Amino acid sequence: MGSGPVGEDDTAPDARVLQTAVALEGDGPCIAQARHLAAGFLGHARSGQGVPVSQRAVDLTQLVVSELVTNARKYAPGPVLMELRIMGEVVEVVVWDSDPVLPVVRAPDADRVGQHGLEIVMAVAQGVEARRESVGKRITARIALADVPGRAGIRDKL
Repeated sequence: MGSGPVGEDDTAPDARVLQTAVALEGDGPCIAQARHLAAGFLGHARSGQGVPVSQRAVDLTQLVVSELVTNARKYAPGPVLMELRIMGEVVEVVVWDSDPVLPVVRAPDADRVGQHGLEIVMAVAQGVEARRESVGKRITARIALADVPGRAGIRDKL
């Protein structure tokens, strides 16, 4: 885990960002590894860096990590790259995979078994975006670090 200079975003050029990244290989254990990395990263930010991180943010981040990494492992061959970044008042979960097909949000259907991952991510994240990359795609979800009344369901569309 470390911090690095902020890139081409809306944050001041002299600001620092806490971030960590991992390449995940394999099936089941890599999803648990990603969840543990997310919890450890946010725990370090809270206790080691003094960043206000609610338990809800930790729980939601682990949920989002689990859903995004599961989808990447299920639908894309090869390794999955995951990056976690704290930028201002949000944690960004960024997952890259080799499949260039962007996910499609399906209409809610209580009778459908499975394929609710993106629905879940969009329901709990403040923003979600998917972009094609030169190889594959990148999905970014933003989760508020502090509990903000009335903001739980706010999200951007893919």
